[in-house]
Amino acid sequence: MELSKVPFGKYNDQAVTKYVLTNDNGVQAGILNFAGLLQSFKVPTKDGGKADMILTSENLDEFTGNGFCTNRLIGRVAGRIADGEFKIDGQEYHVEQNEGKNTLHGGKNGFYSHIWHVDGTKLTDDAVSLTLSLTLTEEMDSFPGKMHVTATYTLDNDDNLTLKFSATSDANTLFNPTNHTYWNPAKPSAATIDNLKLYVNSANHLAVDDGKIPTGEKVANAGTPFDFSTPTKLADALKPMATTKENGFDDIWEVTPSLDKPVATLEDPESGRKMTLYSDRNGLVMYTMNSDDPTVYNHGEVHPHNGIAMEAQTLSDTPHHPEFGNIDLHPGEEKEYTIKWHVEY
Repeated sequence: MELSKVPFGKYNDQAVTKYVLTNDNGVQAGILNFAGLLQSFKVPTKDGGKADMILTSENLDEFTGNGFCTNRLIGRVAGRIADGEFKIDGQEYHVEQNEGKNTLHGGKNGFYSHIWHVDGTKLTDDAVSLTLSLTLTEEMDSFPGKMHVTATYTLDNDDNLTLKFSATSDANTLFNPTNHTYWNPAKPSAATIDNLKLYVNSANHLAVDDGKIPTGEKVANAGTPFDFSTPTKLADALKPMATTKENGFDDIWEVTPSLDKPVATLEDPESGRKMTLYSDRNGLVMYTMNSDDPTVYNHGEVHPHNGIAMEAQTLSDTPHHPEFGNIDLHPGEEKEYTIKWHVEY
C-alpha cells in the first residue's frame, strides 16, 4: 500500500492537493481536497499500463469550470428539493433555489464548492485511507443547522474503494450526500458509453415532472428503456431516449440497498474492465452526460454520452415523499452512509 500527495493547482487562491492511494495490485485512486473530488481511478492494463475508469483531467480548471459537478462530493442533499422548501418536525424551512424554483445538489454553496479539511490518512498492510471534513453553517449554504461532515475514502487490496459519510448537526437539518463521479471504463479513444453494458438491481424508476421532481409514482422498468435487470448495452437503451428532451437519461431508479450484493455493474466487454457498485440506500440517480457543452470533457475530448454518473443516495425529494425514506438529521444524532465500488480488470 502506498500514499502520496502532489499539488493540483489553486481554487479561489487556495492550494489544492491530490492524494494518491495505491494498493498492492497497482490500483490507484486520486482524490482532491477540493470537493472531495475523485480525480482518477486507475487500474492495471494487460500491456502493463494503467487505464482510468472515470472521466478525468489533469487540469483543475476543467473540473471547476463546468456546471456538471464532475466527480465531486454532493450535499447536504443530493438531487432536487421541490420549491426549495421542506418540513422537519412540523417546522417549515426555505433554502436557496438554484435551479429555477428548485434546490439542486445542496444549492450553489454545497459540499462541491469547498476545499475540505484533511483530517488524516491511514496506511495498513491491507488498506489505505483519507479522511476529509467540512463544516457548513446556515449562513454558508442556507440549510438549517451547523453541520459537520466527514468523508473517508478507503482503498483495499481486494480492489474496493469505499466512501463512508458521517454527519452531525446542532439543529434539525437534512443529510443525503452522494458522489457524482462519471464512469467510462472503455479506452480513452471511445467517444461514448454506447458499448458499455449496464446492470441495475431495480424493478422501478420514479415518474418525474418537467422539472425532474418526483411525482410520487413508481413506474415499472420492465418493457421500457429503464430496464437494466440483465446487463444491457447502453446504445440499445439510449436509442429510444434520443427523442426525449434530455437525449438520454437523467433519472432515478429505486434499487435494493446492499453492501454485499451488487446494486449496479458497468462493464466494458472489449477491455474486460468492470465496476460493481454497492450502496446502503435505496436510490440511484443516473445521468448519461447528455450535453455537448465544451466544458464536458474526458482527456480534453467533448462528446454527448461521454460518461455516466451513478449517484447512490436515498430516493430524491424525500421531504415531500416520506415513503421514499427519511433524511432528517437531528441534534445529538449521527448519520452514516456508505458507497463502495469494486473494480475488475
